[in-house]
Amino acid sequence: MARLYDSRTTIFSPEGRLYQVEYAMEAASQSGTCVGILAKNGVLLATERSVDKLMDTSIPVPRISTLNEDMACCATGNMADGNVLVAQLRLSTQQYLVNFGEMIPCEQLVRSLCDIKQAYTQYGGKRPFGVSFLYMGWDRRFGFQLYQSDPSGNYSGWKVTCIGRKSGAAMEMLQNELFSKGYVCPSLEEAKDVAIKVMGMTLDRGSLTPANLEIASIQRFCDTTVFHMLEKNEIHRLIEKYNILKKRVVRRKYFSH
Repeated sequence: MARLYDSRTTIFSPEGRLYQVEYAMEAASQSGTCVGILAKNGVLLATERSVDKLMDTSIPVPRISTLNEDMACCATGNMADGNVLVAQLRLSTQQYLVNFGEMIPCEQLVRSLCDIKQAYTQYGGKRPFGVSFLYMGWDRRFGFQLYQSDPSGNYSGWKVTCIGRKSGAAMEMLQNELFSKGYVCPSLEEAKDVAIKVMGMTLDRGSLTPANLEIASIQRFCDTTVFHMLEKNEIHRLIEKYNILKKRVVRRKYFSH
């Protein structure tokens, strides 16, 4: 039945579904995991970095991209589509800065891109962008913010969220870690520990290493937003801490029996 209605993005099935949009969302969900956590003193994004022995590591290919002084994002799915949309986000921020002399509010930037993504589900001759985004940012009205958007053009604000492969299991772990006794907003350091734990569970190939992880945060210092991409030695310390805690848990379970 789906074959009768999935040739164009503008045709609804009798069940009210847009199959091409669903296919795009499925493509976005098959990419590497990306976790976002809103903390008391900042926002954190952590994602899986694809590693290939044949790649030239001297040429960085970051998954987390800065958009302006106050915002950054991470894309999962078709990275060619993601690069086009990141370029559009950067263009929108610069146009707003030229016109109004200040940084664009976070939600306004997210909404402007989602309007474009939604248009690609409504007009013939186009296909949806097969990419989902997590955005982290700060503005004077709402402070630190974390948003998620999908190929349909929907977006929403989150305290913690996850997109990409194994996002369902990751969300369950985030619920257990941060909502088990009522939500307690973590500090940025606590958010890093939670993100490492989630990434350790969702990683498909091999074990956690600084080479296959990318973690970035934004904070405010002296009325300035500071974007920080964690160095490999910082990620290594977080992984070591996670491995020590994991061994303690295994030992505790062993002796409890």
